[in-house]
Amino acid sequence: MNSAYTDDLLAPASGCGPLLEGGRRAGRPLRQQVFEYVRSHGQAARSDIAKSLDISAGSATTITADLIAEGLLHEVEGPAREQGRGRPRVALEVVSQAGYAIGVKLGFDAHTAVLVDFNGNVLADAKLPSKDQRRSTQELLDEVDELIGKLLSEYTVELKDVRAIGVGLPGIVEHSSGQVIWSSILHDRNQDLGIMLKDRYGVTIALDNDANMLTLAELWFGAGRSMSDFAVVTIESGVGMGLVLGNEIYRGAHGLGLELGHTKVQLDGALCRCGQRGCLEAYLADYALNREAGAALGHLLERSIGPEETLNLLFDQAKQGHEAAQTIFRRAGRFLSAGLSNVIQLFDPALIILSGSQMKYDYLYANEVIEDVAQLTLNNGRKPCKVEIHAWDDLVWARGASALALSKVTDATVGRDLNP
Repeated sequence: MNSAYTDDLLAPASGCGPLLEGGRRAGRPLRQQVFEYVRSHGQAARSDIAKSLDISAGSATTITADLIAEGLLHEVEGPAREQGRGRPRVALEVVSQAGYAIGVKLGFDAHTAVLVDFNGNVLADAKLPSKDQRRSTQELLDEVDELIGKLLSEYTVELKDVRAIGVGLPGIVEHSSGQVIWSSILHDRNQDLGIMLKDRYGVTIALDNDANMLTLAELWFGAGRSMSDFAVVTIESGVGMGLVLGNEIYRGAHGLGLELGHTKVQLDGALCRCGQRGCLEAYLADYALNREAGAALGHLLERSIGPEETLNLLFDQAKQGHEAAQTIFRRAGRFLSAGLSNVIQLFDPALIILSGSQMKYDYLYANEVIEDVAQLTLNNGRKPCKVEIHAWDDLVWARGASALALSKVTDATVGRDLNP
């Protein structure tokens, strides 16, 4: 098992979406597969489409002609032929202006949003400070209004031009219905937030857990584009997990699966924000570390500083040799090791990506933590799981939400098997 650290921006060099090779995908119309092949590669010749999807040259020509006539693809000059013979090949490219989508990430410290075109290019972004406390659903809707208004003021696209809005937020979210069963940023439970947002904006709304948003960002724009199976574990104000199996987000039978932060690691243990005890999150999330910081730092801790400053002070003291501060991080690392080993044991992913604001605290991905993961996992005959650290800012989570929105627009526009 090995680890890596990166802070590069998630910016695709060419194209966006999973880079799927080797035949067709079951359950998707062929014309949608052709379109998605072009978008994922940035540009593609008809011959490459036919070869990759295992269809005839005639079928590729017919389908792409229809997509061109509908204003979804257009022809561009492709790469030069080998040895410079003849004219450059004609390639196909997605028409960026064919559709626009918005991605929104709602959180404790801030709300962020991006506006993207049909190629996934970011046209504008916006950030809105968030009060670090729970609020009513109506207050949250007002905050979303302010955020989207700020976003659209940054670019010459009006709300009527937006085809879909993807929203990610912490908590237990039923993706298919858009219902928020519970969220750490809301007082209210069992809220039909998807319906409320659709009534408010009159466009397709796609709602999901924020960990799935970050996983989609990796699948569409990052390290997971060419991987069929990988997991993302996020550690911030909570602990989340996203899982990709066969190039698709896995959500479980009811869309509520993979709540890693609420798996139990100690019966009758520490109190979690969800109201139950012994959750993994209650030992790893920022509020869990803050809870112990007061006793560890004592007189060093000023009452006037906020939660983030408290964690930074705790980390600085640990680096300077403060024994109690070091113990807090090491204990959190041990719980993280247990959680990651369970992910490997259950799903056998080729890669686990650790992400979230707490990745700036290197105690959580120290060599000891990674070694503990290996020791807690049955390794006989198992290829070691790679662990990478990706420290992204909130805009990347919003980009993942935009990918969810683009998927909805693509299904409705190209797939013709789903209604917006």
